[in-house]
Amino acid sequence: MGDFIGLAWSGVISGCLYAMGAIGIVLIYKSSNVVNFAHGNLAGLSAFLVFGFTAGVFGNMAWGVAVMLTLAIMVAVMAVSYLLIAPLVFKSDLTSTIATLGIGLIAQGVTQIVFGSNVVSMELPLPAWKLQLGPVRVTSYDVAVLVVTGTAIGLLWLLIERTRIGIAFRAVSANPFASRVCGLNLRNVHLFSFVVAGLLGLIAALLIVPTTFLSSTSVASFMLQAFAAAVVGGFSSLPGAVLGGILIGVLMNMLSFYVAAEFNNTYQLIIILLVLNLFPKGVLAIRGGARV
Repeated sequence: MGDFIGLAWSGVISGCLYAMGAIGIVLIYKSSNVVNFAHGNLAGLSAFLVFGFTAGVFGNMAWGVAVMLTLAIMVAVMAVSYLLIAPLVFKSDLTSTIATLGIGLIAQGVTQIVFGSNVVSMELPLPAWKLQLGPVRVTSYDVAVLVVTGTAIGLLWLLIERTRIGIAFRAVSANPFASRVCGLNLRNVHLFSFVVAGLLGLIAALLIVPTTFLSSTSVASFMLQAFAAAVVGGFSSLPGAVLGGILIGVLMNMLSFYVAAEFNNTYQLIIILLVLNLFPKGVLAIRGGARV
């Protein structure tokens, strides 16, 4: 039981990271029907930018300054990414989705050209603190993940519920045709979702790296689990993305410990297939029939 509780706790922490990645994927899909397969590579590029600004590649800046500068750069990068596929979005969802694969390969190539293919490490500026609560070990990293994730989700909720662009996002998500007829600029909403997704990707990447290592592919590989979380929660549900992330985090921990860790990719595929067959619209979708 001690192992189970400890695994569940660490799974929740990992699930918060998956949820951050999944929310970015769902934001873009809800507004434009585009599945952004470049999300992981763009998030990885952002993490490398912070590394470059703090480790002497571009300078030796303070960590906070490096993050703020990277946030500004990622706003521009995500804007350019959207502009590259904008002509395709209104023509074909499939074509624009495939185009994101190209953007992801470009981001990965730029990362390898600028930073090389070596594996590097990057730590968060956190105190070395931990607390043992029975079978659960709580560290400063765990607290940071929970606080940052909760804050990011709370700010996103306020942005969507209390601002004009957020209201426009909800309208476009509900009915893009009616929104366009009413005079809303769909491109502005698409751009908003791309930029916010990029910023969430940066936050998730910075929280991911301390648990593993940083390479041109590591964050993208991690984001595959965020994609699974988006499928579990439903691509049209932001709360579902959060729930899906936590479910994936806990399930993957349990399966890795009690079955075998080397089949993690297989577990993800099985979970995705089961959810698509049992809950094609996500685990929060309400099943119901139609009256004829």
